[in-house]
Amino acid sequence: MTSCHIDLLLYVYISVVLMYFHIFLVIGIPQVPCFFIFGDSLVDSGNNNQLVTTVKSDYLPYGIDFPQGVTGRFTNGRTIADILGELLGFDEYIPTYANVTDQHLSQGVNYASGGSGIREETGSHMGGRISFHKQLLNHHSVVSRLFRLQQNKTFTREHLSKCIYIVITGSNDYINNYLKPTIYPTSRMYTTHQYAKILVKQYSRQLKSLYNLGGRKIAVFGLGLIGCAPAEISAFGTDGKPCVESINHAVKQFNNKLKPIVDELNVHNPDAKFTFINVTGISLQKGRRLTNVPSCILRTDGQCAQTTVNSPFRSLSMYYDGYHPTEVANIHVAKMSYNAVSPMDASPYDINHLV
Repeated sequence: MTSCHIDLLLYVYISVVLMYFHIFLVIGIPQVPCFFIFGDSLVDSGNNNQLVTTVKSDYLPYGIDFPQGVTGRFTNGRTIADILGELLGFDEYIPTYANVTDQHLSQGVNYASGGSGIREETGSHMGGRISFHKQLLNHHSVVSRLFRLQQNKTFTREHLSKCIYIVITGSNDYINNYLKPTIYPTSRMYTTHQYAKILVKQYSRQLKSLYNLGGRKIAVFGLGLIGCAPAEISAFGTDGKPCVESINHAVKQFNNKLKPIVDELNVHNPDAKFTFINVTGISLQKGRRLTNVPSCILRTDGQCAQTTVNSPFRSLSMYYDGYHPTEVANIHVAKMSYNAVSPMDASPYDINHLV
């Protein structure tokens, strides 16, 4: 073959590659076919709007920086899940289970519910919420709908195995369970060590259920520094320290038990990729540069009071209300979980390597 022919073939090859790359950029083809979100108010995008509960954010100033305004997100702008969806290439935010249609079902669902947890009773004093167990039941219903719509179980199973699944839950099992001894008996029944062990054991069974429903690329987020949340500092005091150390110690026990469970799930399910996202470590990196002063006027329960008054300095704060991070904090956690800068941030994979 002459060099002229080789040059021509090379030119055609490069042109085709560039054409498809351009199409990828213009159309915004996602890196994975679907994205499923489980968890609590850190990633709830409106599932609680229709529930009878005090845990709602369908009013200003929540959503003040979000393109679609007030939606039921517990922050000023985007959640961790929203930002991860963008990083994965989705051009629309993943719909809530409450509003998803058959047309959008195959791209994923957000099941997250504010006030929910690993334990069924967690958050019950605040009203309705969708526990992680019930979110899994809702996912079972969605999988059944997909089987019916696609009429090919082999294809559907293959489709589901390529999706990214994130789970962000467990905070309320402390905030709205263990740390409320006048309402829940758990702190009288268990030491922090025992509670973490029981909680992680239940969580492990739930994650295995997600695997049994077809999940193969699952990112499990550890707990953040709950003891640094403004509402917890206000409720418990800090003894002159920056955060409530006893709460952060309990969180550390939970995280230290959760990571080996994730490793164990990988060993017993070699066709899957489970990974642990170290939210505490990631948050500390950003927390050194942000204040923990809330960006809105707080109600007594730590949520934002309904008002149009808002801090102009929310981009400098870790927290939007008494518990939930600002968009700038969410961006940091999402980016570090997607592209970890250290093996300590995500183990054994960051989300980019689950794709």
